[in-house]
Amino acid sequence: MKKEDIITLPNPHLRQKSAKVHVVTDETLNVVEDMTAAALDWEDSRPHEISAALAAVQIDRLDRIVIVRSDFDDKAERGFTALINPQIVKYEGSIVDDYEGCLSVSNIYGKVPRHTKIRIKATNIDGEEVRFKAEGFLARVIQHEIDHTNGLLFIDHIAANTSAFYTLDEKGELQPLDYHEHIENNPVLW
Repeated sequence: MKKEDIITLPNPHLRQKSAKVHVVTDETLNVVEDMTAAALDWEDSRPHEISAALAAVQIDRLDRIVIVRSDFDDKAERGFTALINPQIVKYEGSIVDDYEGCLSVSNIYGKVPRHTKIRIKATNIDGEEVRFKAEGFLARVIQHEIDHTNGLLFIDHIAANTSAFYTLDEKGELQPLDYHEHIENNPVLW
């Protein structure tokens, strides 16, 4: 798959809940491969960003599957870990606002409140249950992707705070976005 296969707003599938995966099959593994290929192709087109994660709905598959980058700091490390039917079983730590973007919400970034620590339960690609703790950026990324499986987007967490939206300039720096001007020019996104 290619970056063009990643659906974006206003595609209504992004607002639908994804279905539970009951058995990990070859088709499930193919979805994970397609997601990885699309995420990496997107990343290769963006000099200032990495593809941190992707949910299956973003390639128009309504399955509860997410992939999370294995190393956020090294763009040369291109591996991802698949989480099937991921669930947050406990929220911990404090709630912190930090920047997020999304491959399905083109060129918009925002400050989103998220928990700093979470506990997760999921199934791996071998069909085994896994449980782990995540903190910091990893916790943020997983919360973002699990939202996707529930038909939520990061902008849903900040829509009431119109001064919290940004865009990237040609140097890769975040610049404030005039929310009211943007929704007038792109009403279908909101």
